[in-house]
Amino acid sequence: MTDATLEVRDLTVGYGKTQVLRGVSLRLAGDTRIGLFGPNGHGKTTLLKTISGLLKPWHGEILLNGARIDGAAPRAIVDLGIIHVAQGNVLFPELTVLENLRLGAYCRRARRQLKDNLERVYLLFPRLAERRRQHSKTLSGGERQMLSIGVGLMGAPELMMLDEPTLGLAPKLKDELLEAIGEISKGGVPLVLVEQDIEFLLALTDHLYMINHGAVALDIASGDQLDHEEIMQMYFGKE
Repeated sequence: MTDATLEVRDLTVGYGKTQVLRGVSLRLAGDTRIGLFGPNGHGKTTLLKTISGLLKPWHGEILLNGARIDGAAPRAIVDLGIIHVAQGNVLFPELTVLENLRLGAYCRRARRQLKDNLERVYLLFPRLAERRRQHSKTLSGGERQMLSIGVGLMGAPELMMLDEPTLGLAPKLKDELLEAIGEISKGGVPLVLVEQDIEFLLALTDHLYMINHGAVALDIASGDQLDHEEIMQMYFGKE
């Protein structure tokens, strides 16, 4: 179990001259699981890219265990244990399932745990064990998503960020992923989960943030005991 604490403070980010995030602040401590939802194109993916070092903030701070990481290179952030599973199955299509998984453990810290983490991935996703010698381009959409998460786990995450893992998946596959992500969380890995499926988020997270027009529009703690209907009314407005 990890005690990683991530803090985002007054984060402002954009592309070129276009501002996307507008003073976003949030906190994830210990084995907390936070969910991000909101309209498409309003900053959720931009936030994850900034935390993982792919974008540099215009203003604000990102801290891991009290130390600033907003100026660090993506590789250094991975070495610290922040693993970002991007939207859209970013895999090497000509490599096998096993080769993709091994590449996920490229940093020194993860290489020391390669064997144990590979066994963990295969227990979590038995289909990947069955298909370990297939090229990833031959997998179904659901299997590619499993592999993407598996590659992330091979990085020995201290904190894991998942960007819309159920995008485009059938309900049965969503249920399988929900169970698997739940098992990852039970293993003590803090999660930042971006999803449009509110019920999926409610089943997996302790704290919800709605990102709207690049800012935190709603901050919903698990103790607020909001149900799906109430959150949808807050999201879309009452009829």
